[in-house]
Amino acid sequence: MTASNRRELKTRSKAWVGQLTTRLVKTNITPNQISLLSVAFALFSGLSFYAFSFNQTWGWLLLAAIFIQLRLLCNMMDGLVAVEGGKGTKSGELFNDIPDRFADVFILLGAGYACSVSYGATLGWTAAVLAVMTAYIRVLGGSLGAPISFMGPMAKQHRMAVLTGSSLFAILETMIWDSHYILIIGLSVITIGSLWTCYRRAATIYRFLENQPSTDNPVIKKENLDNSNTDSLTNISQTNTPQTNTKGENHV
Repeated sequence: MTASNRRELKTRSKAWVGQLTTRLVKTNITPNQISLLSVAFALFSGLSFYAFSFNQTWGWLLLAAIFIQLRLLCNMMDGLVAVEGGKGTKSGELFNDIPDRFADVFILLGAGYACSVSYGATLGWTAAVLAVMTAYIRVLGGSLGAPISFMGPMAKQHRMAVLTGSSLFAILETMIWDSHYILIIGLSVITIGSLWTCYRRAATIYRFLENQPSTDNPVIKKENLDNSNTDSLTNISQTNTPQTNTKGENHV
């Protein structure tokens, strides 16, 4: 991971983050290992949500929210250890992006089942697919030469913030009213927001590409053709020019 490919996070400037980074840098823990650990926390979060669908005890929602935050902590620390700690590897981008896609699916799908409604799993899958699409469009734009954009309104940190908040409010809902609407609302917000994020990122990339100088311009094509013909004539002229050796004989 490079500094230019990192999303802006105010949390990085916190004192406790710097202290934790320093401690991790002094260990044998690598950024890639931290990235993989984030997937484990995401899986635990998804399983906690799933367990809530069978045993609607608020403790499962609390565990799910805690594991979400631990996943985000790993997502932040892997980059800090790689960049600030100088432990980055050539394969770091793979570990930075691929685990995140699995993590999103584990958490959002689990939350869908936790909704305890017939369409909960469908809602979870929809949110998960759109979350993966937001990242795909970002990476695709970068591969086409467009600036890397982490714009929202439903980037990774926004999705996890909405889901964490929904989980905590769902605890109160479960304890007071014994209902389960807040998780449905939270996932719906994530789904709609992710769809809008996909559109915004794709539109931004489209405008960037369309504003680039076009190689199909007939004037540019003519200039390239003229230069090509000039080079060809020069090469032919040089090839047909007799060369004189030291004895005064001509070589044709």
